[in-house]
Amino acid sequence: MAERKVCLVTGASSGIGLAAALELVRAGHIVYGAARRVERMDSLRAAGGHPIAMDVSRDADVERVVRTILDAQGRIDVLVNNAGVGLHGSIEDTPLDKARHLFEVNLFGLARLVQLVLPSMRTLGSGTIINVSSIGGEIALPLGAWYYASKHALEAFSDSLRQEVGRFGVRVVLIQPGIIKTEFEKGTAQELRDVSGHGAYAIMAEAMAKRADQAFSGESKASEPLVVAEAIREAIDSPSPKVRYVVGYLGKMLLTLNRVLSDRAWDRMVTRRL
Repeated sequence: MAERKVCLVTGASSGIGLAAALELVRAGHIVYGAARRVERMDSLRAAGGHPIAMDVSRDADVERVVRTILDAQGRIDVLVNNAGVGLHGSIEDTPLDKARHLFEVNLFGLARLVQLVLPSMRTLGSGTIINVSSIGGEIALPLGAWYYASKHALEAFSDSLRQEVGRFGVRVVLIQPGIIKTEFEKGTAQELRDVSGHGAYAIMAEAMAKRADQAFSGESKASEPLVVAEAIREAIDSPSPKVRYVVGYLGKMLLTLNRVLSDRAWDRMVTRRL
């Protein structure tokens, strides 16, 4: 078995976060799963993990959680930044306060956690920070600008972080999931209709909503969260992890298309049915 590590996984009450926390427990690690909905982490507690309440957008919560783990274990070897929110609707229609909150969760809350765990990791001369991004960290689609912007920002943040902390023995890994079956996407269609379903973007919003309904229906080909959890476990246990792991349905294909097509050709491809 790989060396037993103390891991903090955010957004661990469902989807990728819960799957990752359970996978790391199965791998023999000491796992703290942080989320707002502690009552939804009974399966993690039953498996031997440690659920802990945290809202990643609240500094006091983040500081309390890191202090609690350090007091109990003396170190944090692994930080899995998985907590995140989505936001759907046209740029013109989306209130900026919602966009600001998305960045608070998807980037600034994550960044505060990184700041808090790094001193301990530097002292130990080792550690792994895993940031769960998305293929949306490289591509963009209509009516999701703020979400894609936050993931593009996370990619650049992670690249700079990797360059800064590698000399201290700290590794930084990006996970780029494709289309995954999670609760994260359940409200996509309704949000598109609520935000942009009645104005200039109504036709596009309805077309995107129907595609979202289809993509996450019972017959969807979307991958299970476990495929992402396994990539996270592999990155943690590997002596030399990759910088980026692309996993899940359509992930590699869409990134490849985005890299080889011109910008205009990509635009035509993603908007032709809208």
